[in-house]
Amino acid sequence: MCLSTVYRDQVKPENVVLGNVMKIECDGDMVLLTDLMDRQVAVHGSLVMANLVEGYAVVREAKQ
Repeated sequence: MCLSTVYRDQVKPENVVLGNVMKIECDGDMVLLTDLMDRQVAVHGSLVMANLVEGYAVVREAKQ
């Protein structure tokens, strides 16, 4: 099983959005993250990149 940590803008400990993410869904300008315990976090923005070997992804929040 591949779980990832999702970061906002840059891979830095202070930018963690959610850990143990098992699913990332993109729908328009929404990114829905679901972790191993079925908790969900919605980010208004876009998926910038995902490195599945290293176990992380980066999202960028949309400018309001």
